[in-house]
Amino acid sequence: MFTVPVHGPPLLGSSGLLALFYFYSGTLKMSRSRDQLRPMTTWVDRVALPALRALGTIEILGAAGLILPPLTGVAPSPAPAAAIGFVLLQAGAIAVHLTGEDRRITLNAGLTATAAVPVWPATSL
Repeated sequence: MFTVPVHGPPLLGSSGLLALFYFYSGTLKMSRSRDQLRPMTTWVDRVALPALRALGTIEILGAAGLILPPLTGVAPSPAPAAAIGFVLLQAGAIAVHLTGEDRRITLNAGLTATAAVPVWPATSL
């Protein structure tokens, strides 16, 4: 039987959108060449290809960890851990953007805020 998490559909909705974004982003990083990624990510030439592929893998696994535990109700703790991981990932992404030529960090700031949403109920008493 399907059960909605204790914190309800809005939390599941934001987590679902975040998971969808990171699954898509991770899949692109895993499957596309540098030349194909360059128009979307100006920092792609500053990172080794194995590190880029590892980042894609982390994003895909994080997306699964963000959405599957609340949907199945089996183990609730991986979802906030995945969300915290995405907050840290975006902190690193903002640093990469600010130290390079591309200083546009609006998307990164929005992703940081969205990733913080599932963390908040898990940490409140």
